[in-house]
Amino acid sequence: MKFAARFTNWLEHRWVNPAYVGWVLLGLALFFFAAATNTLAGWLYVISGVMLALLMVAALLPPRNLNGLVVTRSPIQPVTAEVPLAVELQIRNPQRQAKGLFQVIDPLPKRLGAVQVKAISNLLPGQTYTWRYQIPTQRRGIYQWPSTDLRTAAPLGLFWCRRSIEAPAMAVIYPQVLPLKRCPLLDTIGLRNGQHWRYNPLAQADTQGVTRSLRPYRWGDPTRLIHWRTSARYGELRVRELETMTASREVVIALNAIARWDGVSFEQAVVAAASLYTYALQQGFTAVLWLPSSAEQDNLLRERNRVMYALAGIEPAPTRNMTSLPQRATIWLTSAGAEAATLPAGSRQVVWGNGSVAAASVGGLSTLVIDPNEPLESQLQVNVT
Repeated sequence: MKFAARFTNWLEHRWVNPAYVGWVLLGLALFFFAAATNTLAGWLYVISGVMLALLMVAALLPPRNLNGLVVTRSPIQPVTAEVPLAVELQIRNPQRQAKGLFQVIDPLPKRLGAVQVKAISNLLPGQTYTWRYQIPTQRRGIYQWPSTDLRTAAPLGLFWCRRSIEAPAMAVIYPQVLPLKRCPLLDTIGLRNGQHWRYNPLAQADTQGVTRSLRPYRWGDPTRLIHWRTSARYGELRVRELETMTASREVVIALNAIARWDGVSFEQAVVAAASLYTYALQQGFTAVLWLPSSAEQDNLLRERNRVMYALAGIEPAPTRNMTSLPQRATIWLTSAGAEAATLPAGSRQVVWGNGSVAAASVGGLSTLVIDPNEPLESQLQVNVT
């Protein structure tokens, strides 16, 4: 059966492949021709000749129906997992004759989704048909496919003809970003004596702090932060927002992709890396993503697009050698039982699984142990130990 399927597929792409009705008609034509040879009856020769002529015409017309059609693809915008992926194709007929009764087939990768098929009944000369469809996404990844197929059996429906047209596509699905409201893992990272300014709307500093801006009073704000002169001017209470001294401004989020991971835990680790990176940017940190790489200069990624693209395509690589970590405050994402890594002082680590944590006590690092069977969002918002 596999050989037959490969053979018919080869026929359909290279020439034409008889449909079921075509096989039946071909069998009848051969039957009548054999009967005519045996009986020497002229009318049997006529019937078999007409059938064979009809089959020949039906085999020549489908390729002509597809000749000249042009397919172009619009760039596919990256999306986040669980957001539909929008795909757009333009099918143009530059010929002087109308084209019709054909299918446009977009052979998506199996991990991305099912093959998409669109039937077009008629395409006038010079007309362009725009086909838009959406693909539901569940998992991050970088998916590529090189071409689009046109398939027809018109006008008689006795033979199928398929032609591949180059229309390369690349779909990038970023990992999901969790809406973290708080993250003690990040909020407490770094050395206490490091200095940088970071905004804190509920600052508990005294009135001698540096004022960042003024905003309307909200329930629960300390009364000592009220700026009375400005409040009297506007006729409503205005509160000072203060700059506070916190730890080192730059934080490195490092994903240990060379450890041995199970599928669920690694996907959660990628989601955690994307979520922590986004949360760090929102909180005023300079966030950097570190990934194991053979090229030392490619280890640190800063731009958001590069970070998300790298996380979309990252896969576990247990055979790769460990490269040195940057000597900065680091959040180390690893699996239980992985080889211990030497982390700078003030770093944190997140460990997946309930096995023995080799690096838990190195340098007194604070460790957050993640249970893959529990919701990740709530676990990232608990206090570290």
